[in-house]
Amino acid sequence: MTHDLTGRLVVPLDLDGVTDKAGLMDRCARALGLPDWFGRNWDALADSLSDRTVWPEGADGRGLLLVVRGWRAFADARPEEWATAQEVFAEAAERDPALTVALAVGGSAEHLPDRAGRSDRD
Repeated sequence: MTHDLTGRLVVPLDLDGVTDKAGLMDRCARALGLPDWFGRNWDALADSLSDRTVWPEGADGRGLLLVVRGWRAFADARPEEWATAQEVFAEAAERDPALTVALAVGGSAEHLPDRAGRSDRD
């Protein structure tokens, strides 16, 4: 099954430099323009992602495509928190099919191949 993502409001969530859960929550709040009362915990994030009334302006009628970039360093540093974040993203998208969360690959210099064609993971 495929979903037509055309016309959705695209919101980048840049996690470059994020080293902990608090940083991830701050970036989510900023990227999505969440209200001041956003609780900055996993349940609050799940609720906010699946609540169209707090989505950025214009997303409610069009759908929301949240593109998560720069996530690999956080995933490597905090694998358990990253697993929880992925669960939250997936659950919210399952609750509301107008939400899609995409993990962008690449975009971080530490994971790019060197001149010999080897990455830092080889």
